[in-house]
Amino acid sequence: MDKEFTNTVSQEGLKVLSRTYLNGMDLSPIDKAWELAVSVHADRKHFSGAPYLEHTLQVASTLASMHLDLDTIVAGLLHGVLKEGVLLADLQKNFGDSVAIIVNGCTRITNVHYNSKLTHQSENVRKMLLAIATDVRVLLVKLADRLQDMCLLDTVEIERQQEISRETRDLYAPLASRLGIDWMKRELEDLSFQYLYPDEYLELVAKLESSLEERQNYVDEVISILHGKLAASNIQATRIIGRPKHLYSIYKKLVAQKIPLERVYDKVAFRIIVNTVKECYEALGVIHANWVPVPGRIKDFISVPKANNYQSMHTTVVGPREHFIEIQIRTEQMDRIAQEGVAAHWAYKEGQSASDNDTKLFKDLKSLVKTLQEVEDPREFLESVHGELDTPEVYALTPVGEVKEFPINSSPIDFAYAIHTEVGDHCVGAKVNGKLVPLKYSIQNGDILEIVTSQNQRPRRGWLELVKTSRARSRIRSWLRREEKEKALNLGREICEKEMKRYKTTLKKMVKSGHVKRLLKDLHCNSLEDMLAKVGSGAITIPHLVRTLQPPEIRQEEASKKVSSEETTGNKQISPEAAKGKSTSGTAIHIDGIDDMLVKISRCCNPVPGDPIIGFITSGRGVSVHKSKCVNLLATDPQRWIDVEWTTTHEAGHRVELHVSAENGKGVFAAISSVISSDDADIVEISGRTTPTNTAEFHIVVEVDDLAHLQILLQHLRQIEQVITARRI
Repeated sequence: MDKEFTNTVSQEGLKVLSRTYLNGMDLSPIDKAWELAVSVHADRKHFSGAPYLEHTLQVASTLASMHLDLDTIVAGLLHGVLKEGVLLADLQKNFGDSVAIIVNGCTRITNVHYNSKLTHQSENVRKMLLAIATDVRVLLVKLADRLQDMCLLDTVEIERQQEISRETRDLYAPLASRLGIDWMKRELEDLSFQYLYPDEYLELVAKLESSLEERQNYVDEVISILHGKLAASNIQATRIIGRPKHLYSIYKKLVAQKIPLERVYDKVAFRIIVNTVKECYEALGVIHANWVPVPGRIKDFISVPKANNYQSMHTTVVGPREHFIEIQIRTEQMDRIAQEGVAAHWAYKEGQSASDNDTKLFKDLKSLVKTLQEVEDPREFLESVHGELDTPEVYALTPVGEVKEFPINSSPIDFAYAIHTEVGDHCVGAKVNGKLVPLKYSIQNGDILEIVTSQNQRPRRGWLELVKTSRARSRIRSWLRREEKEKALNLGREICEKEMKRYKTTLKKMVKSGHVKRLLKDLHCNSLEDMLAKVGSGAITIPHLVRTLQPPEIRQEEASKKVSSEETTGNKQISPEAAKGKSTSGTAIHIDGIDDMLVKISRCCNPVPGDPIIGFITSGRGVSVHKSKCVNLLATDPQRWIDVEWTTTHEAGHRVELHVSAENGKGVFAAISSVISSDDADIVEISGRTTPTNTAEFHIVVEVDDLAHLQILLQHLRQIEQVITARRI
């Protein structure tokens, strides 16, 4: 761990630590906060069994070691008091608004239990991010709190260890990285690694320790060579550091590249600290003059800093004994920012205003929160959190030199949405370094992109296959949902106007007369637009609409008649509950962006769970679901297509027609029937005939669970010795 911690055990020790940089400030708020903490937490225990007061002092000491402002240190001491009954108003009165805001934000974050598999947790994570955006010091206190918790995690049960570690790895370590606090990010990742993959962690530690002496000798050798080469070129390095890469980064490389530890040559990273920016570039030249650089691994973050203000020169070279070594070159100020991030030039210090870099960082953080706030679907939210917090690997520039960061293999569409939603929606192409490229182009480091737009362009579903950023993906999905809702709205208007003509009225007349209010009430709709959308989507069927439009006396007469409960249209009906994923039979289809929709499985192509499907909005009979390549679907109006997807698939049977051709002979029918039965498929109908060439051809209707079940059945049918072909019709 790069950061030195002071093991403070008293408020006096905390004040001594704070006084080293808060020169001349009145530190009595620390005493006042300590008195309150003692009164609240005197008998309280940390989950590790240690006194909770000791934990609060460790958190505050970590914040002081980062040279943060007095309000943040005080908030560190008080970060748990609101949960114990202290009033927010009392905090404001006794310690000021800033401390109250930070403590309140930390309390909201503490209530979050993050689990990437539970989408209902997305709202809690959303609240946490809003608290961070209010005051970034909320996150700094929480990071210090989490670091102390992780150091004591061995005292809880394994299941809880893994839950907290997963939350730390997926959420807090990336947030520390976003703030540029590199030492804390590495420490949180390594501690999480220890509990998430204990066997791999112990194996990696053992292997690294066994080669410790050899590795240290190599580090000493390289440092000596570097000092000599730089001095020969009149470059005075103030420090050259060789440190092992942190364990989790080595583990990720082993997994990603599927290689043994022995082949990870850059287990050690070297850092050269010089006095000036000019010497950074001169040192790079000296290194490349003596060792062969690895193509594509030279990165200049000095002239083009990262979004978190990180600046350094990176290169990987083939060093002594043909080992790959990574070298970073930076000034002392750059090194401090690289380690401390936002805390290195804290914007909240007394009498100081935020620097331009700090202002940009806070703006980017708030932009991140705003982007995530715009993700409406909770199922997409946690995916977007991961996407936004992933460490970018590609850095590209706008024509005016603004840096944009992206995941690897990002496309010009990602770049367009990073500029503005409107630019993304109307993107038709891009110029990279002055040359036109297709939208599927993968952005490379250092590319200068200029987006070409057209007002006639609109987002396409195929773009989702090209984009890598959660921002672009959420914007595209949002546009597609709006478009699909608009289709349903227009179709609903068309249907309503047609039916109302039968009663010599129009929508306009009903609105003007006020009769539309009764109609909305009877149909349980919130607004006219809501009603039209439901009619267009099929949630309100034409018969239901007609009955509602009828005069009361006719409706009573109709209700007294016994009518057939279901139309025999040749389509299998799925209730609105099933369409929302609540089907007790296990069959469910999710309609993207629209709820309570009547769904029908089309008999012309009989899709089963697993098949790519598209919905067709019928005229008042809901959505008919077809295979995406169904010829009947392709002959319809694409404006009435809507995206659907399977959700759960078990227990319910789905009819599929099969054609089986076999050599005619004794026992072939029995063999085919036996295979179908042994694969747990139900035969609904079977017929056969013999051709003039003495081939037996069977037409079989079976019920299967899903596409995987069908594929297994077909494979087994083809394995019958007499069978020539077996295919789905």
